[in-house]
Amino acid sequence: MQYETIRLSLEDGIALLTLDRPGKMNALNNQMRAEILHAMRHPGAGARVLVMTGEGAAFCSGQDLGDGVSLDQADLERVLRDEYEPMLRAIYDCPIPTIAAVNGPAAGAGANLALAADVVIAAESAVFLQAFTRIGLIPDAGGTYWLPRQMGFAKAMGAALFAEPVSARQAADWGMIWEAVEDDLFADHWRRRAAHLAAGPTIAYRNVKRALRGTYDNDLDTQLDLEASLQGACGQTRDFKEGVLAFLEKRPARYEGR
Repeated sequence: MQYETIRLSLEDGIALLTLDRPGKMNALNNQMRAEILHAMRHPGAGARVLVMTGEGAAFCSGQDLGDGVSLDQADLERVLRDEYEPMLRAIYDCPIPTIAAVNGPAAGAGANLALAADVVIAAESAVFLQAFTRIGLIPDAGGTYWLPRQMGFAKAMGAALFAEPVSARQAADWGMIWEAVEDDLFADHWRRRAAHLAAGPTIAYRNVKRALRGTYDNDLDTQLDLEASLQGACGQTRDFKEGVLAFLEKRPARYEGR
């Protein structure tokens, strides 16, 4: 697929998806949503981690409010069901680890696009803004799902009602994201994080995602059963055998992702 609103590259197992509408602060229009969906489903053979970031000063300013739809004809339910939900599902269900490298402001649907990733790493100058009530809406693009789980109910409610910016440092302190990094160290830092995952035990990472997500719906017995099943699968991989041998031989492991 020829992309016009994003860029996708693959190097050393790292698929890099860059939102590429800097003149619009990487706002999401229908074409960008379709392209993100395609890229998430087809990151490239050999991809072992996928990173999303933004071109220019912003990560993503959210829905492009000038996307050619009149207010009288806006069908927000259709857009969410037909365009946002498949895109968010593709991120959530991605079989390899996903990182949102938030290089600048992430607002509205752009903030929740980032939160859909497995790990969020933000530059300290970045902010997260649930801007929806400023225009008479509720958080969408998964915001009502991610926020209570990642920052707690009280802070999620405040962020949604007041629509005030949450700094990257606040977001990290509250557990909303994994970490905030000084701006001048940010690019090198997320690349090192991505390289670490790209060189790691890919099947174990996939099963970590399944196990941790299962805990929200499972009782203890069901979760222990899931753990045992997934651990049994991990124990049959070549990466498990390599990890044990590397430990015993006191050398770095050379994981193949299988």
